[in-house]
Amino acid sequence: MVLEVEHETLYRYHGSVELAQHIAFLRPRDDAAQRLLDFRLQIEPPPSQLRSDLDAFGNVRTLFALNAPHESLRVVARSRVRVSPPEALPPAPAWEAARGRWRYVAGRAPDPAAEFAFASPLLPQHPALRAWAEPSFPPGRPLDEAALDLMHRLHRDFDYVPDSTEVDTPVLEVLLQRRGVCQDFAQLLIAGLRAMGLAARYVSGYLLTEPPPGQPRLQGADASHAWAALALPGADGAPAGWLELDPTNDCVAAAAHVRLAVGRDYGDVPPLRGVIRGGGRHRLQVRVSTRPAD
Repeated sequence: MVLEVEHETLYRYHGSVELAQHIAFLRPRDDAAQRLLDFRLQIEPPPSQLRSDLDAFGNVRTLFALNAPHESLRVVARSRVRVSPPEALPPAPAWEAARGRWRYVAGRAPDPAAEFAFASPLLPQHPALRAWAEPSFPPGRPLDEAALDLMHRLHRDFDYVPDSTEVDTPVLEVLLQRRGVCQDFAQLLIAGLRAMGLAARYVSGYLLTEPPPGQPRLQGADASHAWAALALPGADGAPAGWLELDPTNDCVAAAAHVRLAVGRDYGDVPPLRGVIRGGGRHRLQVRVSTRPAD
């Protein structure tokens, strides 16, 4: 499926912003499962400096600076992406065996996915997270089956409530209040998997706005979306594969999901962030449209 995405971010400032430095994660990933066919980034007012590079996780980030006074900032990313259904994965080992793959063993080369098995700035290790996840992980249960069960429980027991949290709402607060949005659910699932000693990473992206006829509309399709990816150990030292789980919609991420960036948690890959001097209060408007290409 070829999808076209338009993502517009508009800041209107109460006063004049004198200087600004921004980082954007708005260019979709380009790999075997997802081909980036076209990407255009429009910034108003035009930046005085603009460059792109790769971060530590292989994401393309765009850095730009505005050195002239401005009272608004408009960033529009337009992407054209060919998305393929996920490939069939080999049978998963028992979750305890998978957990052993991410532990340090002297003389064994570490798997790159192991860095996603530890606490990160927004996702601490905590006994409450393990207590919540543990019922899905009885001894000997296959890794993928246990992770799917944890996702199903999250979807069943937590309420999707727009505007019920902020981007910095702690994951333990989400666990306690049992409600949130896609970002919260992705991070809670990741934190639960890591609490069991497993490797899981955060995925930012988009969902198809209007589904094909006869299919249900997915929650979170009117904004940027987020889900989790669980590392599945490869055989004989092969790199890990990834099982992408969307707890907001209780499904495995498929051809309706467009991946933007991956990281340890939301803090690694927000769509747009920055530092400004001046401006005072501001209003933020975000609009996302994802549709099949003509």
